[in-house]
Amino acid sequence: MLRQRTLKNKISCVGVGLHSGKEVRLELKPGDIDSGIIFLRTDLPNRPVIHATAANVTATLRATTLEENGAKVFTVEHLLSALNACRIDNCEIEISAEEPPVLNGNSIDFFRMIQSAGIVEQSAARKSIRLEKIYRVDGDDGKRFIMALPYDGFRVSFVSVNPHPLIGIQYADFEITADIYEREIAPARTIAYEKEIDALRAMGLGLGGTIENVIVYNDAGWLNELKYPDELVRHKILDVIGDMRLAGIFDCHIVAAASGHALNTQLAKKIFSEL
Repeated sequence: MLRQRTLKNKISCVGVGLHSGKEVRLELKPGDIDSGIIFLRTDLPNRPVIHATAANVTATLRATTLEENGAKVFTVEHLLSALNACRIDNCEIEISAEEPPVLNGNSIDFFRMIQSAGIVEQSAARKSIRLEKIYRVDGDDGKRFIMALPYDGFRVSFVSVNPHPLIGIQYADFEITADIYEREIAPARTIAYEKEIDALRAMGLGLGGTIENVIVYNDAGWLNELKYPDELVRHKILDVIGDMRLAGIFDCHIVAAASGHALNTQLAKKIFSEL
């Protein structure tokens, strides 16, 4: 029997949001049994609660947005990815703005915060989810898809397709354990094409992005040094792990081609609603 897990101690950090550019304080705290992962907006009256479940996804433009009780949080996928990799069932997240800090543009700092706080088993059994069939969602173009297959473990296989000759097609396949996640996935940063940055900022996106937390490329090459030759597809896997946590904790093999937050969360909703 697998028991529920939460943090042993609370831990906090400060920074700015990737898209909002707003300063924010984040505190991760132990969660009660069966409480799940919840966000509390400490900057709003009555500290509204937002449950990190697929049913609360309301937008997926460049990030995953959750809304409940008249409040929202967005760009939650990096933090949720680290929590999923650590198999955390219950965690209370106090957040002083609508977006967690971007930190290094990946999930390695969140992962290390969780490890530093410590992880403890709780007295209740984990509510196990078992896939008995294949779940699949396809994009409207017929070229993109994501699927979850029954599997004894947690594995992600991803094909990234980018028309830019600098990137092209990238493929990665990882069995997701805490050690592999920390070494091979968590350091991978989000990506941006230099020509798109002004347009994104005009839309109110990427206001907290810098050359330190985003890998940027143009037609001549990369503007900063890559951590991995295939850092893009590794970050795509990081995002999948975060988005799938919205359906719960379960074993599966995720297979995806050119998927993004929209397809990821559609799959999470499908699994969440049925199981």
